[in-house]
Amino acid sequence: MTDLSNSRTRDTDSLLHPYANAMALKENGVQMISRGEGIRVFDDTGKPYIEAMAGLWCCGLGFNNAELIEAANEQMAKLPYYHIFSGRSHETALELAEKIKALAPGNMARVLYQSSGSEANDTQIKLAWYYNNARGKPQKKKLLSRMKGYHGVTIASASLTGLPYNHRDFDLPLDIVTHLRTPHHWREAEAGESELEFSARLARELEETILAEDPETIAAFIAEPVIGAGGVIVPPEGYFEAVMPVLEKYDILMIADEVITGFGRTGEWFGSQSFGYVPNSISMAKQLTAGFAPLSAVAIREDMASAIEENTGKIGSFGHGFTYGGHPVSCAVGIRTLEIYERDDIPGHVKRVSKRFAAHLDRLADHPLVGQARHAGLMGALELSPDGSTRMFDRPMLTGAKVAAELTARGVICRAIGDSLAFCPPMIITEAEVDELFDPVEDALNAAHDWARSEGLA
Repeated sequence: MTDLSNSRTRDTDSLLHPYANAMALKENGVQMISRGEGIRVFDDTGKPYIEAMAGLWCCGLGFNNAELIEAANEQMAKLPYYHIFSGRSHETALELAEKIKALAPGNMARVLYQSSGSEANDTQIKLAWYYNNARGKPQKKKLLSRMKGYHGVTIASASLTGLPYNHRDFDLPLDIVTHLRTPHHWREAEAGESELEFSARLARELEETILAEDPETIAAFIAEPVIGAGGVIVPPEGYFEAVMPVLEKYDILMIADEVITGFGRTGEWFGSQSFGYVPNSISMAKQLTAGFAPLSAVAIREDMASAIEENTGKIGSFGHGFTYGGHPVSCAVGIRTLEIYERDDIPGHVKRVSKRFAAHLDRLADHPLVGQARHAGLMGALELSPDGSTRMFDRPMLTGAKVAAELTARGVICRAIGDSLAFCPPMIITEAEVDELFDPVEDALNAAHDWARSEGLA
């Protein structure tokens, strides 16, 4: 039997950890998480932490839901694996697809499964290309994304992502992608520019980019309803209302990346519903199974589905799919997850409890280390500043990491995204638990502020 008595340091000799400085981990070790219960996880010493990021934005029902465990066990005993290739299928894949179609906006007609959000967005690119080839527009291949947008880490989806650390030394992004301005009014607006004016300017910039690139070469625009891993950036008033007519004018697909915002996170079933637009296709993952099993899905509208299906008849096959796409155990967990969301009205619960969540964030906006508080449903962030203005730190990322460390020491796991503190707790969180989550935040900010002043950062 393997001896894990020194697991905190031994782990760094076994794994290459994503999104981490490997040399720092070798020196400091890693935090080992051993179990979960409700909105909390426990480390290997038994210390509890409120998991204020729902893991990686995904455990909407917390960390020990007995119904999801039961669904996985039942399906494992019945049919632990099968595929949906070459004319075969199984009931759980079909049933979940029907549920997704019933909940998704825009009369989605077909569902295609993968295992991760990255694979879903990679699939979106291939579908956009296949669709345009099928309808006789093979030149429409370029893709539009946004700076700070996050769409995955495969070669193609990482190219859509607008974050430098996803590109550096990976020889990315591919030249098929053009990144547009981040829709971050607080930081990007001109002096005196209202949110509506800012949105109108971004729509004009979008059209100028389309014309410069040639509309007949652009396949799709991908956007998260709320930018998640780029800092929980909530779109300004009127943003999607301004953008959508431009895309429609030039026959450009709108891909909604709902990997984080899907299934109640913003207080509606999908984030695109919260912000008043209807996409051509949707990527979803994470809370599709409440994080209990790996599964993602792409849903497309009837016009895309018909063109794609007719083209398979012409060329003989649809040459795309994943071994574990539509895995019966994952689909069974997804079915039960959506049943719980509906039965317990999780979107309605989020809408109610998010008022308390927003009030805490707004209160903390007055802290001298905070420049802006922002939120949508149960997603929120505090963007830090050396003096409460839009000015950035001379040495970025240090202060955000310090606040996150101070919060961890106080029993709350959040995420520092540069110098923004992100919060995305399990959607089952109660108002009392929201209060518990935010109880130590001001103390952590105070400690980090003292440290930042001692280091000459604030």
